[in-house]
Amino acid sequence: MTKLKRKNDLEVNYDYEKFSTINGDHPLKKACDEAFIEYGARLRKGGKVAAFNFALGKEMGLIPKGHPDKMTPELEKKILKTFGIVIINEYDEINNIKFPEKEVLPHKYMATRYLQLQHPNKQGKTSGDGRSIWNGVVKHKGKAWDVSSCGTGATALSPATAIKKKFFQSGDPSISYGCGYSELDEGMSTLFFSEIFHKNGIDTERVLAVIDYGNNISINVRAHQNLLRPSHLFNHLKQGNFEALESLVDYYIERQEKNGMWDEVPTSRTARLQYFLKREVEVFAKMAAKLEDEYIFCWLDWDGDNVLMDGSMIDFGSIRQFGLFHSEYRYDDDDRFSTSIPEQKDKARYTVQTFAQLVDFLITKEKKNVKSFKDSKATQRFDKYFIKNKRKNLLYKLGFKPETQEALLKPARKEIDALLESFSYFERAKSKAGLHKVPDGINWNAIFCMRDILRELPQLYLSRNENIERNEFLEIIKSYYCTQEDLAPNSYRDKKIDEFQETYWKLVRKAAKFNEEDEQTVLLNMTMRSSIINKMDRVTGDSISEIVHKVMYAKPKIKPTKLFELLSEFVDYQDLKPESKMANADKESQSNLVKGMLKIVREYREGL
Repeated sequence: MTKLKRKNDLEVNYDYEKFSTINGDHPLKKACDEAFIEYGARLRKGGKVAAFNFALGKEMGLIPKGHPDKMTPELEKKILKTFGIVIINEYDEINNIKFPEKEVLPHKYMATRYLQLQHPNKQGKTSGDGRSIWNGVVKHKGKAWDVSSCGTGATALSPATAIKKKFFQSGDPSISYGCGYSELDEGMSTLFFSEIFHKNGIDTERVLAVIDYGNNISINVRAHQNLLRPSHLFNHLKQGNFEALESLVDYYIERQEKNGMWDEVPTSRTARLQYFLKREVEVFAKMAAKLEDEYIFCWLDWDGDNVLMDGSMIDFGSIRQFGLFHSEYRYDDDDRFSTSIPEQKDKARYTVQTFAQLVDFLITKEKKNVKSFKDSKATQRFDKYFIKNKRKNLLYKLGFKPETQEALLKPARKEIDALLESFSYFERAKSKAGLHKVPDGINWNAIFCMRDILRELPQLYLSRNENIERNEFLEIIKSYYCTQEDLAPNSYRDKKIDEFQETYWKLVRKAAKFNEEDEQTVLLNMTMRSSIINKMDRVTGDSISEIVHKVMYAKPKIKPTKLFELLSEFVDYQDLKPESKMANADKESQSNLVKGMLKIVREYREGL
């Protein structure tokens, strides 16, 4: 218990005992004993809470709803006791390293097994949580939350152990990723980025807490209602381990059902598996379209490692949100380059293809080659759902009201697809400068910012009631990457400008007819909504990196309470949902640090 004073000076006791339920115990241990390696753990000294997500803590029931967004000594003590731990690993045991008995925790924690691209073994026999453990599960208001920590020590499942064929001491400076520790700036970046994604309806795991151990070393605590990844299932599929695979699929379906994420789940085994496949098809089609349309780079690949089963973003070390459609960007991971944004659709489709193989295996008990599912009903449904979501995303970005979006999908499909084609032409246009190196990979700069034309066009049409000139269209969309050479006369591009405006007007007229409004009223609504959705100052990966550098520099003066205030203010400014923004107008920032953050956002708005 701790006491906090309210404004009326009355002392209120707060109970933090729910933290005590996070002790290594997790239902996944009972569901499948081949899904993890267990580790003992001990308390880790010298930590300070650098950040705590009060909003998420309340949502999970770890702190009461009425708790002030203020770090107390008792709350910090509870966070450190619960999450400030390091595993007792194979290196410790082989070398017979002894630890004070009072520091050793009574329960064991699991490092989960999953398929991973970086490992020599492509069946998942050596891979999984290399520097993370699952702390446990929190139940609140009928929902269960998984909690995991990154940076709790070196496990046997890291790529370093598999490649070097030896176990490493936690914190070994001779090996980077294999040392088992995580970085403070990584935790802060993930905190800011994931909360912005969450605010805007992009599914993601979220950061609950960041514990600072000095020298940029930290433990980063993450939470989600189901932390299973496709790779948790795919390793058992690759190995042909029917029992383990069946157990994990059953576990996942049951958790989704109990958490209220899936409803009307059939009871018969075959029907449940077919329902599971249907939902995963929808998840990955929607996610692939969202990634492409929001210019989000998430390294999707055959292993299903970098996303959760529900399509949520994880591992923000490589995740980026671009200001433009930088379609040729590839992350350099030393021994390989990543996929690009356009290739993510094919990787998501292959994930669905693998799910089709997986479900067929569980139904028939015969594991067929994954190639035979390339044109299965599941992948065909993926293609259908993908383009449907692309259409919906475009109508949303144009600024149509939700009910208008739904109404236009079928009768205006021809016009939507025509506008999509023109839109795609401009957003994928690249600089004549060609491919070049960037700090963490390679890129070929996009040259047009299509959010700008979506934001400006309805206002111009509203005032003029006619098309804008081609040169004005280009003036609006050109980015700072665009050179005079890129803008050289181009008859095909002129044609595309005309087609864009023609189909845009057709959609406005169809919307007016459906809404029984005049075109001016439709354009007025589009102006208000699109100005928020396509806000000029939208964060990119580069801007988040710069902002975190700024926060880290000021960190000695920024305590967890102040940091959460800054985070909340900054995330609110990055809320691009018109429904919430039109109800709550932007407030002028009173914080110089947040003003500095917004200046950085503007500076990097078109970058990586």
